[in-house]
Amino acid sequence: MRANLQRKPTASRLIHQLLAFLPGLLTLLFPVWFFGQDQSSLLSKEEVRRFLLTAEVVKSEAIGKGITHPWRLTLSDGELTHDASFQDVDVRAQEAGFAGGGRELNFADSFHYNVAAYELASLLELDDMVPIAVEREWKGKKGSLSWWVDDVKMDEEERLAKGIKPPDTGAWNRQMHKVRVFSQLIYDTDRNLQNILISNDWKLWMIDFTRAFRTLRKLPEEKDLAKCEKTLFSKLLELTKEAVSRTAGAHLTKWEIEALMARRDLIAAYFQRLIAEKGEAKVLY
Repeated sequence: MRANLQRKPTASRLIHQLLAFLPGLLTLLFPVWFFGQDQSSLLSKEEVRRFLLTAEVVKSEAIGKGITHPWRLTLSDGELTHDASFQDVDVRAQEAGFAGGGRELNFADSFHYNVAAYELASLLELDDMVPIAVEREWKGKKGSLSWWVDDVKMDEEERLAKGIKPPDTGAWNRQMHKVRVFSQLIYDTDRNLQNILISNDWKLWMIDFTRAFRTLRKLPEEKDLAKCEKTLFSKLLELTKEAVSRTAGAHLTKWEIEALMARRDLIAAYFQRLIAEKGEAKVLY
């Protein structure tokens, strides 16, 4: 009678068994880190939008930073948990005065501009620099709900205060040129340094657009425009009033859209003059 002999497991077989078991163990021990955070980076833009619109608010905390009193909300759909920024400010006045002594006619400070900024960024293929934002009601108030930017190292104000230099100056400058073009286009009067976030991989994010989209048909700081990415320049030239109205018309007035298109024309003409003077290679990248 033959004895049933069992082969001793080899080292390679043990390693394969361990690797097969490890993901499940990590998911069990660290569900938020292993499943939640990683999964959020795999979501499509439409899935992120749907999450922001439908996920349950399970936690809320006043950010305590900024004059619009934004909130940091934690949302969950039962599988994914992620944070978002909620702003419900919607103030409009014929004239407003500021602590520094300045005054502004046709003043507006509105959450609608956060949503409009994302929709416009999508048209210009800049939506990798502006968090997805939707309109949503929370605690009886309508506001904008913007995807919380993960992995933030610091904001631009902190970087300058500490004298920290970007590891890749060329890549940094290319991002900053995009920020400046977009800020001129939407006439953002509050593009302060705290509203430019820097991730750990030195990627720039623009946040908080509640004081953008002025009805002025001029550029706030034309001298800020030095260079423009080729794709962005092409998208600017292709931009139409109809496309803006279709995607952001629920959040912008017709006067705001008309002023936006007028500034688009000014930006296009400015870069075309620079190209004529310096050559395309020194203006577009």
